[in-house]
Amino acid sequence: MSDFLLAGGMMAAIGSLLAAIIAVANKKLYVFEDPRIDDVEGMLPGANCGACGSAGCRAFAEKVVKGESAPGKCTVSAPSNIVSIASFLGVNAGAEEKRVARLSCAGGSNVARNHARYAGLGSCRAAALIGGGGKGCSWGCLGLADCMRVCDFDAIHMDEHGLPVVTDSKCTACGDCVEVCPKGLFSIHPVSHRLWVACKNLLHGDMAETECEVACTACGRCAADAPNLIQIVNNLAVVDYAKNNLATPLPTQRCPTGAIVWLDEKKGPVKGTDAKKITRKSPLPVAAGH
Repeated sequence: MSDFLLAGGMMAAIGSLLAAIIAVANKKLYVFEDPRIDDVEGMLPGANCGACGSAGCRAFAEKVVKGESAPGKCTVSAPSNIVSIASFLGVNAGAEEKRVARLSCAGGSNVARNHARYAGLGSCRAAALIGGGGKGCSWGCLGLADCMRVCDFDAIHMDEHGLPVVTDSKCTACGDCVEVCPKGLFSIHPVSHRLWVACKNLLHGDMAETECEVACTACGRCAADAPNLIQIVNNLAVVDYAKNNLATPLPTQRCPTGAIVWLDEKKGPVKGTDAKKITRKSPLPVAAGH
């Protein structure tokens, strides 16, 4: 009986000692967390998209509460939610220009040639490993919708010609489409970047247009019309967005293929008056001899 009591006493003593150690450690190691973080996180959309530059909504809420970021940095939140967060914290809402994913390709199946029929796994990444996917323009979109599948916000759909179309209002600029595209055709831009080269083809002149009717042919007309804004680099028109204040639809007007467009807020991509009119709806046949 005495052994039982002794063992019980020792266990009780050890338990008390451990409890005391835990209590001291808890006091010494305790890190205060501002309860407002939970409130701010609850007012955020919960998308965890990273468009604000933080790892997720929780991390962003912590920065906002600490005053390290403004509520308006979250471009996914509704304006009313931004105002609510700012009012709750007693800070300036701030503002951040919305950014969206943009595609540097307009070569759908009705204008771009294929030199082979791909019949493997329905994935752009898989197709790109097999001779580049068979497309005549080796830089062009393969149209197998990896970008659409990876988008968690339903911001990308495929059009009738197998090209991805981004819905700006749904896009969070998370960058998943940028990472998944094997051709590197997506990039993230502020919505104010409306002068856009919808091509990444580096072939020159007739060679480029033979493979894709809407390819940039490096004719230089856009650069001539906007010499301080556009340059021809490696047979491709390149817009200097550091000078975006100079951007106008003017450089699109004489583009013969319509490779450079003006992204109108309501109308979408608008080509210049000299651009060839594309009326074909059906896919081009696979190039002869392949």
